[in-house]
Amino acid sequence: MTATPNFKRTKLACYLAYFTMSSIFCIPPLLFVPLRETFGISYTLLGTLVLVNFCTQLSVDLLFTFFPQFFNTKKVLRIMPLITSAGLALYALIPTLFPTLAYPGLLLGTVIFSVSAGLSEVLLSPTIAAIPSDNPQRDMSLLHSLYAFGVLTMVVIGTLFLKLFGADNWLYLMLFLALLPVIPAVLFAVSPIPDMQGSGSPDGAKGTRRRAVGLALCLGCIFFGSCAENAMSNWISGFMENALGIDKALGDILGVAMFAVLLGLARISYARFGKKIAPILLLGMIGATACYLLASLSTGVILPFVACILVGLFTSMLWPGALILMEEQIPNAGVTAFALMAAGGDLGASLAPQLLGIVVDQVSVTHVAAELGLRYGMTPEQIGLKAGMLVTAVFPLLGTAVVILTVRYFRKHKG
Repeated sequence: MTATPNFKRTKLACYLAYFTMSSIFCIPPLLFVPLRETFGISYTLLGTLVLVNFCTQLSVDLLFTFFPQFFNTKKVLRIMPLITSAGLALYALIPTLFPTLAYPGLLLGTVIFSVSAGLSEVLLSPTIAAIPSDNPQRDMSLLHSLYAFGVLTMVVIGTLFLKLFGADNWLYLMLFLALLPVIPAVLFAVSPIPDMQGSGSPDGAKGTRRRAVGLALCLGCIFFGSCAENAMSNWISGFMENALGIDKALGDILGVAMFAVLLGLARISYARFGKKIAPILLLGMIGATACYLLASLSTGVILPFVACILVGLFTSMLWPGALILMEEQIPNAGVTAFALMAAGGDLGASLAPQLLGIVVDQVSVTHVAAELGLRYGMTPEQIGLKAGMLVTAVFPLLGTAVVILTVRYFRKHKG
């Protein structure tokens, strides 16, 4: 009789990998000023690194979605944290390896650790879902809460390091961060990996069609949820500084940090107390819609400020919640389904902030913005930012409709 594998180390490796992966998203923007001062790189080119990050992740998601047969998921999972280390270490070694070609070196490092980020989204969630558990919802929610707390931790570490040791020593910060993913890599190397391939549809063409429709609806949930979360997470600092007139340092501490804290605490709370995900998804979409409307239409500072922070609370379960709903309603979905969901989430994470920025740029230069600014004592840019938030409210609003359709569909086709 074969003994049941002990997946405790595997689960811990997944949690640590997701925690350390957060540095990929929050540390590079902190280095924009040091990189500009060190290498003379323009802000436009630095901003392009963020776009390359998301595009690379989306490409990895799509590769796993359409060509899963070409990947040995267990081997890829084990080397994934080391890819993160390689990308971060390359940043630190740029002055040595690419002294005259710094930007191509930054691009290469970004692509490398973005590949790892894409792999993390594709593989960590199905690994956690495949591990036998008395409460799989708790495990999935805890996994995603660690990303939020990872972002907060990495921002604090990065900010304090640059403040205490000087911005010109940023390469040592990157070397330190490059060492952290080695810990989950070692744990993965000595831990069993569960089967994540999924069992397909057991009931013929009709069952396959139902699973496909259900997966498409879950994809809509994660897309609109990601739009609602990432539009605010990417713009909350700029909105508080430029639209509300709050000091940047104060806005980052009270705004950005509180957004991340609420995001993480809500996911931890669901991991501890949550049972039914559908009502949470619906409440999250409705609450996010209300917050975006408050941020865009309210005058003064306090109401928009609170609304921006509360988006973190309401959107906290929209991404992991969509995965939980899929796992509940489409058991043994497999890596391909999780890869498709990750692609939908990454598409929302790149599309919504970009659209908000386009709206701000387009509205700010209009005569309407100038007239409204005079009427309400605001600048055209502030009017543009308010308009951007107003347009962004359409994402959680549409997400509300998609969640309702999804719940009704699964209720109709229960079992």
